[in-house]
Amino acid sequence: MRVLVVEDDTLLRDTLKRDLAAAGFAVDVAADGLSGEFLGASETYDAVVLDLGLPGLSGLEVLRRWREAGHRMPVIALTARDQWYERVEGLKAGADDYLGKPFHFEELLARLGALMRRQGGTLAPRLRCLGIELDEAHQAVIVDGVRREALTALEYRLLRYLVVHCGEVVSKATLGDHVYERDMDPDSNVIEVYVNRLRKKLGKDLIHTRRGQGYVLCAQP
Repeated sequence: MRVLVVEDDTLLRDTLKRDLAAAGFAVDVAADGLSGEFLGASETYDAVVLDLGLPGLSGLEVLRRWREAGHRMPVIALTARDQWYERVEGLKAGADDYLGKPFHFEELLARLGALMRRQGGTLAPRLRCLGIELDEAHQAVIVDGVRREALTALEYRLLRYLVVHCGEVVSKATLGDHVYERDMDPDSNVIEVYVNRLRKKLGKDLIHTRRGQGYVLCAQP
């Protein structure tokens, strides 16, 4: 899953990038409203964490522009805890949820999970499909309830996206949109390499190639 964090506080922005990456997300960041508005309008994100008090362009205006342009990714607005009117304005502008600063990271993670479940994705302690089970806390996969394999960050994001969309054919381009951070090289050959690595860890009979279409996690070839 790919997340955009738009936050002008350097310490908080860096902390969120680190902690969300440790939780298995691909994370892009922006330090001001103009940069954040551009990224949200031009890249594909599963969710956005948006501070409303941004320099250059306010978070409220960023949100309004996204919604007016038809961008519907879930947005959690960050506000000063005592600024109740910001929360009201944020919800009116199209925010899906809000958090008052300061907040605990675990609450942010829980709220992201709730938003993604409502959008048709999943973020839970364990994801299961076809005898494989993802351990969200430790970025590992358990095969048939017995064998446990550690995964790299990109292997984990790739497999998690396939598990969330179990049985659906997912194109290389879509996988790239959801597992790469913006500063990574979205070379489709890299996707092939990581799919082959996952096959070695899971077995050859779970991730299937659909020529000209992409990959599918399913029981039948």
